[in-house]
Amino acid sequence: MESTVRLDHNHQLTVRDFPYIVKWREDRCKRCGRCTAVCPTFAIEPSIALQREIRSEGIMPEPRVSRKIVTIVRQSTDIDRYCTGCGACTLVCPNEAIEPEYNPQHKFLFHKNKGGHPYTRGGRRNDPNPSALDHLKFTRISMLTDPALDAGRHEFRIRTYLGRIPSPTELPLKVENGRLEINRAVSRFAPPVREIYPVMIGSMSIGALSPTMWEGLAMGITYLNEVEKMPVVMATGEGGIPPRLLKSRFIKYFILQIASGYFGWDEIVRAIPRMVDDPCAIEIKYGQGAKPGDGGLLMANKVVRLIAEIRGVPQGIDLPSPPTHQTKYSIEEAVAKMIQSMAMAWGFRVPVFPKISGTRTAKAVLNNLLRNPYAAALSIDGEEGGTGAAYNVSMDKMGHPIASNIRDCYLDLVRQGKQNELPLIASGGIGKRGNVAANAAALFMLGASAVTIGKYVMQAAAGCFGDEMNRCDVCNIGKCPRGITTQEPRLYRRLDPDKVAERVVEVFKTIDVELRKIFAPLGRSTELPIGMSDALCADDAAIAERLQIGYVC
Repeated sequence: MESTVRLDHNHQLTVRDFPYIVKWREDRCKRCGRCTAVCPTFAIEPSIALQREIRSEGIMPEPRVSRKIVTIVRQSTDIDRYCTGCGACTLVCPNEAIEPEYNPQHKFLFHKNKGGHPYTRGGRRNDPNPSALDHLKFTRISMLTDPALDAGRHEFRIRTYLGRIPSPTELPLKVENGRLEINRAVSRFAPPVREIYPVMIGSMSIGALSPTMWEGLAMGITYLNEVEKMPVVMATGEGGIPPRLLKSRFIKYFILQIASGYFGWDEIVRAIPRMVDDPCAIEIKYGQGAKPGDGGLLMANKVVRLIAEIRGVPQGIDLPSPPTHQTKYSIEEAVAKMIQSMAMAWGFRVPVFPKISGTRTAKAVLNNLLRNPYAAALSIDGEEGGTGAAYNVSMDKMGHPIASNIRDCYLDLVRQGKQNELPLIASGGIGKRGNVAANAAALFMLGASAVTIGKYVMQAAAGCFGDEMNRCDVCNIGKCPRGITTQEPRLYRRLDPDKVAERVVEVFKTIDVELRKIFAPLGRSTELPIGMSDALCADDAAIAERLQIGYVC
């Protein structure tokens, strides 16, 4: 019996095996219970311990041993209740008595594979080092040689186009009596184009995000469009949108995404005849930068009644999306069928474009899209993009950086003389270190027409705890301590959608000011410096050579 007990203890984990060790100060703790109540993973719990105390008193002291029961806060060593380091306990503690501390010597990944399942997580790539975008500098500063602008007083119009731009000879125009007029006979065949703000909110579905977070984002972009007159748009992610929004005039601020699971698209297709306005665009998701070549997954504990109704599925089941659209077996077939059928569904009034993972095959996809008149753009998602759920090995070891991928595609368009025809949309790691405007401007100069941000919005608008040191990153299991990526009412009620909307507006107004500061020395006020790579240099020689830009040191 004793040997069995020793064997059981021998196979238990210690807190030293976990990525975060909770430091608890008994002398400061007043046992209010706030920390254990707020922990989303129940990694800490109130407990009791037998405390042995030796005291010596009097002229001739004789040691006396006493024992008493004391209340403590204990960290769990259950692998399914590990501390994620979110720091929610520190946030609510009135006496700063508790704090998770990163353990660089942990062996977490050696144990988090129960049942033969690799470790899955949310967030994004574990890489604290700066990306290639953060090595870029804007070195073309006009003073006396070129007409620079005053960023504070000059009038700017920072906009881009989402949709295929025909060549001058293909425009639906004609000259009559010396005047340029629209040719009505062919104008109805012109590809649809939207004028939007060049920084978009990327694909985050209702289901992956909590109801309060998604509502806050939707209110924020509506305010930006209707009050601030900034045409910011948001992609819905896979899973549909609430029916009330689908049939409202606000649908024009959203890009509807259709992915390989087709979740929520029955409701969308049935609602088309009753839509009072068209959506901004349709995005067909073929890949995601954080998990290239892999399908998506919304775990069962996130598929509550509301999400099940929107997606048209039973409640409480896992919702996996296949790695590819199962009815399409090549890019040629996908371009011919998927894009054309989506364009036809809205009477060729709505731009339709695919989203792919950053990959060395991106140029092959681009060249197929160039031959299809219904393709409105190409969206490329780089390796540093975030995700709600992916295998650790996919996030950290697979993918292609966005800077070089966008540059390769843009230079390929230049060689074909079509650099102004098919817009390129870049995403993945933009604003990873907070400088979203600088990263966006650099991508414009490398050839992108627009960029999308996701994790940055979650951090700036809702205070996401996650970082690139595997802190928190429990988006996939729905235990978000901030209430951003969860469907549990006790967690998402912590998030005020009005505050989220307010912060979204502030974030985009700040981005706008910073973009003006970057564009003003270039003399650009009404058009983006797309492909203006002579304004860029890198402080890393290898990066400069790879991107074919200048090197400074």
